Amino acid sequence: MKTVFIGLGFLFLGLGVIGATVPILPTVPFLLLASFFFAKGSDRINNWFTSTAIYKKHLESYVKTNSMTLKTKCKILAISTSMMLIGFYFSKITIARIVILVLMLCQYYYFFFKIKTIRED
Repeated sequence: MKTVFIGLGFLFLGLGVIGATVPILPTVPFLLLASFFFAKGSDRINNWFTSTAIYKKHLESYVKTNSMTLKTKCKILAISTSMMLIGFYFSKITIARIVILVLMLCQYYYFFFKIKTIRED
C-alpha cells in the first residue's frame, strides 16, 4: 500500500509542478494531495518533499499557520471559480448545476472564514 501512496504522491506532485507553470491548472490542491500521500507512504520521501522549493513556495505557510496571502487566495479562487463556471455553463442537468453552485459556496466560505489572510512579506 505504501507503494501506491508514493506513486499517487508523485502523480500529484507532477500535476502540481505543471500547475505552477500552466495558468489553467491549479497548483496548491495537487501539492496538498502530494504532501498527504507522501506522508502516508514514506517518511524519507515526505522529508524530501517538504524541503523542496515548490513546497516552501506554495504550501509551507498554509501548512504551518493555516493562512494565505490575499494574492494567493484570489489566484486560487479565480482559477477554480472559472473552471466551475465552465462546468456550470456546459451542464444541462439541473442537479449538476446545483451541486456546482453548492461547491462554489462551500469553497468561498472556507477561503473567507477558515483560512486566515496574512500580509505579503
